[in-house]
Amino acid sequence: MSTATTPHFMPLTTSTAPDSSKLILVEITKANGSISNLMATLANSPAALEGYRALETVWENGSFAPRERQLILLTASAENRGSYCTAVHSTILETALRTPAEIAFAIRQNIPVPDTKFNAVVTLIKELVRGRGYARQKTIQNFIAAGYRKEQVMELLVGIALKTISNYLDHLSPVPVDEAFAAESK
Repeated sequence: MSTATTPHFMPLTTSTAPDSSKLILVEITKANGSISNLMATLANSPAALEGYRALETVWENGSFAPRERQLILLTASAENRGSYCTAVHSTILETALRTPAEIAFAIRQNIPVPDTKFNAVVTLIKELVRGRGYARQKTIQNFIAAGYRKEQVMELLVGIALKTISNYLDHLSPVPVDEAFAAESK
């Protein structure tokens, strides 16, 4: 297995990005006030940037609550060993969503999450990522018994797909962790 140590793709700006990416980067800047290094790196490929943003919008409009979405994204990132996204989603959970730090810590350390409902979703995500889409029926039953709906199992695949794109990009070309997320990248 080859791991990239030197970035193949550098983060771009609205002045250095391909024309098709420039418009998307301008939209991101208007919405967020800045462009994350992930989006700036995805800008190297207008199709990758546009696809990622479209999938991200679908994910954000799904049925999971904001904290659950971040738990799912953090778990997929930790399982995929995506350093950039693990730092980002840990920071969002702890800072923006005021989630106890031990929850993100448990996910990063691969130990049970100290909340039954959250642990059910984290366990299912781990199995799906590790098993490349396969999970034990017992794990799915535990997820549903914890209060989730059966169709949400399929929705989890959207979050996993989203993180697979960004985590694999980070593997191919390490994305510099933005200063806002640096404390969680250690």
